[in-house]
Amino acid sequence: MTPEELSEAIETALSTSIDAGELTLAEGAELPAVRVERPKNRDHGDWATNVALQISKKVGKNPREVAQLLAEKIGAVSGVAKVDVAGPGFLNITLDAGAAGELAQTIVEAGSAFGTNDELAGKTINLEFVSANPTGPIHLGGTRWAAVGDSLARVLEAEGANVVREYYFNDHGGQIDRFARSLLARAKGEPAPEDGYGGEYITDIANRVLEANPQALESDDPQEAFRAAGVDFMFSDIKKSLHDFKVDFDVYFHENSLFEGGKVEEMLERLKSNENLYFKDGAWWLKSTDFGDDKDRVVIKSDGNAAYIAGDIAYFQDKINRPTNPADICIYMLGADHHGYVARLKAAAAAVGDDPDRVEVMIGQMVNLVKDGKPVRMSKRAGTVVILEDLVDAVGVDAARYTLTRYSVDSNIDIDLDLLTKQSNDNPVFYVQYAHARTCNVARNAEAAGVDTSSVDHSLLNTASDNELLSALAQYPNAVKEAATFREPHRIARYLESLASAYHSWYGNSRVAPMGDEEVTDLHRTRLQLNNAARTVLANGLNLLGVNAPEKM
Repeated sequence: MTPEELSEAIETALSTSIDAGELTLAEGAELPAVRVERPKNRDHGDWATNVALQISKKVGKNPREVAQLLAEKIGAVSGVAKVDVAGPGFLNITLDAGAAGELAQTIVEAGSAFGTNDELAGKTINLEFVSANPTGPIHLGGTRWAAVGDSLARVLEAEGANVVREYYFNDHGGQIDRFARSLLARAKGEPAPEDGYGGEYITDIANRVLEANPQALESDDPQEAFRAAGVDFMFSDIKKSLHDFKVDFDVYFHENSLFEGGKVEEMLERLKSNENLYFKDGAWWLKSTDFGDDKDRVVIKSDGNAAYIAGDIAYFQDKINRPTNPADICIYMLGADHHGYVARLKAAAAAVGDDPDRVEVMIGQMVNLVKDGKPVRMSKRAGTVVILEDLVDAVGVDAARYTLTRYSVDSNIDIDLDLLTKQSNDNPVFYVQYAHARTCNVARNAEAAGVDTSSVDHSLLNTASDNELLSALAQYPNAVKEAATFREPHRIARYLESLASAYHSWYGNSRVAPMGDEEVTDLHRTRLQLNNAARTVLANGLNLLGVNAPEKM
């Protein structure tokens, strides 16, 4: 019996009580969704629910009275061994071993679909992440967003959402001019401009521009020649780096198109017509304080140029009004220096007449590398910053992605490079991947010994380690659901570590393949099915993180 099946059984018991007149729901009141959770103390049963406390006022009865009424009906459900009423009205439910063990078969039969649902079906979520300026390689902050963003997209898709992964190509502004001047200076053998970019990658891009166009320095506009070709080369490198990191995008959106296509001008006219834009001190201001921002924002500066927020507002409008995949929700994943954007973007959405709740902003904190107990601050290629390739070269894609996704985005990370290259239980990604590899090895040994799952008896899964492993497996769908609801894919990594712990413990206490001349029994077959269920969930969870599930290590 899965937690979902048990929740449905409780909902049925509740509906039956209302239909029979044993409980009377107050007019206008609605029944809550029933949830079951693992009790902290397993002596209290396999599952617990507080639904009696949730509905007591709605039905005008004491919570314990409601709980006792539901307990009698739930106790009659096939697979439920007993139901206890505890405290003010909690229901503690114990399943019989056979019903609990059926979860292993459910998982194996579902395969890669286990843990998925259609909670977000029909929703299109535009998820914009990384969006590094095409003026240099992706630094560690962008690398973190690449790992977290792609994992979040996978989690949201597991909940049924249509996710559009989007990269915002910032090709409108002064940073592109500085990049072009830096390339031109390097090609001429001159020092980099004071406000320009350094690092070996500038030399590499400049040489590639000259190789593609030997006459670039003699062209009518050398800076433009280096700008156009240099940005293309740099962005091509960024795309390749991300692809090698298992991150690809559905849309590469050019900021400049907002201006060239008239979308910024169209947005300005709309704001003027609804009187949410006013003229003051030679500039046009958005009445953003009317919509929760801490101050009004300049949209068109006194020199006639658009401020950043002008493009931001037009960009949001573009996302929600596209003919293909218009967004129901727009998630922006921004760096630690963008805290002001949370209220700003929501206010901008409200000012143009849209629901500010369609805008979600996630702010990511800093990432630091540590080796031999000391910070790593320099890159061989980029000079003053550490980049994606540096991290991958040091620990590999799997360890990099797992570690960057393992922590809540609002916390700083210190990544210990020495730890991530160790094959030990102290290394979280090794610990989880090794659990999967171990399940595969157990399955191979079982096959060699003639063990299959043609005949199983779930009631034989009755040891403490069986129960702990089944308990861990049962919590996977909820871990996925919460990771999607709270936009926190790190919950998947932490879940996998708890599952790996339960599996390693089970492995030490439960033989699957018979020893010597021992005959193959239903116990061996049933344990093999439980082993395979663990393999399925470990693989599913690692896939949500974009991390390989190795069969051998």
